[in-house]
Amino acid sequence: MRSFQRGPLDLRPVVLTPNVSRYAEGSVQVEFGHTKVLVTCSTEERVPPHLMGKGTGWVTAEYGMLPRATHSRNQRESAKGKQTGRTMEIQRLIGRSLRAAVDLATLGPRTLTLDCDVLQADGGTRTASITGAYVALVLALRSLQKAGTISKLPKLTPLAAVSVGVVNGEVRVDLDYDEDSSADVDLNLVATADGRMVELQGTAEHQLFDRKTLDAMVDGGLAAIQQLIAAQAKVLG
Repeated sequence: MRSFQRGPLDLRPVVLTPNVSRYAEGSVQVEFGHTKVLVTCSTEERVPPHLMGKGTGWVTAEYGMLPRATHSRNQRESAKGKQTGRTMEIQRLIGRSLRAAVDLATLGPRTLTLDCDVLQADGGTRTASITGAYVALVLALRSLQKAGTISKLPKLTPLAAVSVGVVNGEVRVDLDYDEDSSADVDLNLVATADGRMVELQGTAEHQLFDRKTLDAMVDGGLAAIQQLIAAQAKVLG
């Protein structure tokens, strides 16, 4: 039996709690089962040097895990003096994904930074971060519009992300830690509301997989993403 007594293609209970930060322009706490991530979106009226003078905006992300987000305490990366390769890979994924969600050309010369801090990890922290980051980004843009900083919202493309895997020969969606650590195949999928894929990361962890299995994983992931986008829309109104 899977956690939360769910079927192979069922999500864990998903909770999106908006406006949890008093100071951030946009914020949300996202929960996928026992995985909990705090996402804030901050805005700055400047862009990276390579975009100066081009009139376009930028979206970037940072990702981190609190020391006791996992079963045993992890040392803060700031104390180590550098980020791990895993952290850099995840925050780049989040940034790429959210840049696909907003028309940067109509954002204007400003930067939106999404900070994703994992409060509790039980698998799927990167996909939960992306799903929550879209909500935080939209809330931040609405704050800018309300303040008169922008006259209208830039064009947005709703998107979300979910993990998919093959565990004991079965395609499963939204893996928790126990499933993820024993999966034969591990895949992360980011996709839009209309079914277009932003990114697909798939790896044969213990067994090779064929095209039929890949198609089943993508189909299951896309169906789950539709549910996540519906949850985002309910929160955003």
